[in-house]
Amino acid sequence: MIALGIVLLIVGYLLGISILWTLGIILVVIGVVLWILGSVGHAVGGRRHYW
Repeated sequence: MIALGIVLLIVGYLLGISILWTLGIILVVIGVVLWILGSVGHAVGGRRHYW
């Protein structure tokens, strides 16, 4: 999710498409939150870890 968000950020910036930029930011933030939750031991989506 983080990688997809970064790709959308880059593509949105290069092409000047603001919706891709916005979606990229949202995906990066959600991915980082899930990664942090998984790394501290909270179950994320029924799993004990998130990558």
